[in-house]
Amino acid sequence: MLDYLIDDPALRSRSVGEEFALAVARAGGGDAAVRVRTPLTTLFPLASTRPRPTVREQTKGGTVTEHALRYVRELRDEEGGERSGTVYAGTPEAVFRPSVAKAELTELSVRVPVPAELCADPALLARFVEHRVVVRLCTVENEVLLRGSADGAITGLLAAPGVRHGSAGPKRLLDALMDGCAGVEEMGGSCDGLVMHPANYWRLVGSGALPALDAAGLRITRTRMIDRDQVLLGDFRAGITLLDGEESTLALRRPSAPDGSAAIVATMRLGLALHLPQHFLLLEL
Repeated sequence: MLDYLIDDPALRSRSVGEEFALAVARAGGGDAAVRVRTPLTTLFPLASTRPRPTVREQTKGGTVTEHALRYVRELRDEEGGERSGTVYAGTPEAVFRPSVAKAELTELSVRVPVPAELCADPALLARFVEHRVVVRLCTVENEVLLRGSADGAITGLLAAPGVRHGSAGPKRLLDALMDGCAGVEEMGGSCDGLVMHPANYWRLVGSGALPALDAAGLRITRTRMIDRDQVLLGDFRAGITLLDGEESTLALRRPSAPDGSAAIVATMRLGLALHLPQHFLLLEL
């Protein structure tokens, strides 16, 4: 099997799809793999021209070389209340309790079957990898960051202990979101992002609310990985840190049977440090 690390971390010479297609061609009918020093989910070509932020793009991040990383997490004192006073001693963060937590990396993976004809066409294969394989991994990443990983390394923001819950009740969607944003800031953070189902996003589009949300600095991630009757609001930049492993891998696995289908397997490692879970509010609509 041909397996090599691309000596072009910024992918200035060739795109990741082109590097992969070249490796497949050089493998001469065998398995092939390329490793890149970049998270594959940052390499979707249409992201630069079609603004649709993923959960990743709401956060700050860093690359880690170990399997786990220690970080500081601050938890809310349940007796501190939900509202802030007009002096520091009366604010919720005055009684936050710092502790040392551990974030572990987990492996994200997606397997996509491909016909032999596609493997034999380098240009077509490169485009398929970049436009269809990578976007599938982006969906998996959104799922894991919101709903957690199977191995428990990432709990997921929707189920993380300390994340607050609220109900919109009979309010209009926009009014409920604005009250939720204010609720996030009662904890001392800045509400800088929302995660919602596309159905709710397009309701906001239809109501003409997006310019006001944009002017307030709110980025919206729309994804099917959150229920239609939920919206996650939070201080994403301060509240969490996304942790990437050193390398991502694209591999072609050919079948042992002559009539079987080959598959492209995309993998990367990911972790999540949740510093301030109380800076997130899961709103039930």
